[in-house]
Amino acid sequence: MHAPGFLALIESMRPRVREVTVAQARERASAGAHLIDVREQSEWAAGHAAGAEYVGKGVIERDIEALVPDKNAEIILYCGGGFRSVLAADALQQMGYTNVASMAGGWRDWTSAGAPTE
Repeated sequence: MHAPGFLALIESMRPRVREVTVAQARERASAGAHLIDVREQSEWAAGHAAGAEYVGKGVIERDIEALVPDKNAEIILYCGGGFRSVLAADALQQMGYTNVASMAGGWRDWTSAGAPTE
């Protein structure tokens, strides 16, 4: 269960952040979008979406420009359940990234859908 303040923060950001489904994320990633896992390193090591790149939420603002220098490139972020990725997507948009989305449902929905993992 998430804290009420955290949930309120996420809900205040949702109108500013585009969300995509697992199916849309898979389609866009196969077309060249950056699929980026923003979970903790231990979560990534335990399993992640096939073909995903890793940049933890704690350092994404610091490291994203080295990984994705093109601010118009398509970026799809995911986390465990679709909350932290909203926070990260909002931050990237504030940094000038114009084509960012959060994958709704995150890793939980990815695995439930039987999407490929590594």
